[in-house]
Amino acid sequence: MEELKSLLEKYLNKELLSMVISGSRGVTDIIKIRIRPVLLKEELRFQAELFRGTKAFHENLKKEEAIDRISEWMRDSFRQLQLDSTAGTASVLVSKKGKVTIKEKARSTGVKGPELAHNKKKRYLLVEGRPIDFLVDLGVMTAEGRVVRARYDKFRQINRFLEFVEDVLPALPEEREIRILDFGCGKSYLTFAMYYYLKVCRGLDIRITGLDLKEDVICQCSALAKKYGYEKLEFLKGDIAGFQGEEQVDMVVTLHACDTATDYALYKAIGWNTKVILSVPCCQHELNGQLQNEMLAPVLKYGLLKERIAALVTDGLRAELLEQQGYDTQVLEFIDMEHTPKNILIRAVKRTGESRTDCRAYESCTQGLHVRPTLERLLASEHLPSEAYKQRRQNQPGKKGAAG
Repeated sequence: MEELKSLLEKYLNKELLSMVISGSRGVTDIIKIRIRPVLLKEELRFQAELFRGTKAFHENLKKEEAIDRISEWMRDSFRQLQLDSTAGTASVLVSKKGKVTIKEKARSTGVKGPELAHNKKKRYLLVEGRPIDFLVDLGVMTAEGRVVRARYDKFRQINRFLEFVEDVLPALPEEREIRILDFGCGKSYLTFAMYYYLKVCRGLDIRITGLDLKEDVICQCSALAKKYGYEKLEFLKGDIAGFQGEEQVDMVVTLHACDTATDYALYKAIGWNTKVILSVPCCQHELNGQLQNEMLAPVLKYGLLKERIAALVTDGLRAELLEQQGYDTQVLEFIDMEHTPKNILIRAVKRTGESRTDCRAYESCTQGLHVRPTLERLLASEHLPSEAYKQRRQNQPGKKGAAG
């Protein structure tokens, strides 16, 4: 960690704009840590904002303390660190074996320094007070850049989603165009936000395709993309299961895809060996009709409770299947989608190295609940790394031939 400490010694000063530590290894309940410089009684400190579930906790550290704590977090609990300073940017990745990889890039032009006030207003990635064309046209902002009061939740949701995207940037390629697919894009608030932030604000080389079944929505979004000059943002009509024509996709986004449409999107992403998956599932009906368990029978007899349990089980099993396909997976709380209380986001980042193939806990869970999710059946039907699922089918009476 000496190389990391040298990097921190260089960048932990009043010119630091932001630092994000993420990619929990599962040994801590902390989801993410943000660090910024602050002035306390005219003395420079570094405020660490630790996110646990929906709550945030703060620690104000001296430089030496901050270097020690950050080094400890990266050694024991987290995989990646991203920092931004007026002097340059840097990313840090820590492998399973503890190998530290650092990529540093100096800035060629000056950047305004950070606001060092201790109690400052919430900073969003998309800045309030500066008009953004697509937010104005979508009714979130006024022409002067003020957020419409009735649409403030949407503004917060967009920024929260961009924070999830920002956290996974170290996992995406730097040497070529980044290919992103958004399945079930709908009105595309978040699709436009993603393009604007990554392409316009961050200057990354990206190409995004939004896919939806509604032709009028596709026409409207295509017209807006053309109006803004977003040359590498396109919208196509089509369904997730039948989508073809891509061989390499770096990030798959699926927001509010109903029921098994989420499974097909995840399956497509796995087949492409996608680096990052961001999925907000919705309407998980499939397992509700399968779920049976004698021990839980007194609870499952209540339809509302069974529906909620089935939804949570569905997303938990999806996350586990992604783990088995070589992804580090988190289930995070997201701001409620418009018109629905669904607020779980599955974030999966492809691991480097060998994938875990032990399926015993998954098998025990699915057999105990008498469920077989669509994603499992899709994986068992192809030549993806899913030998355990094929073996399971062979061992089950009456389960022969291709998966249905």
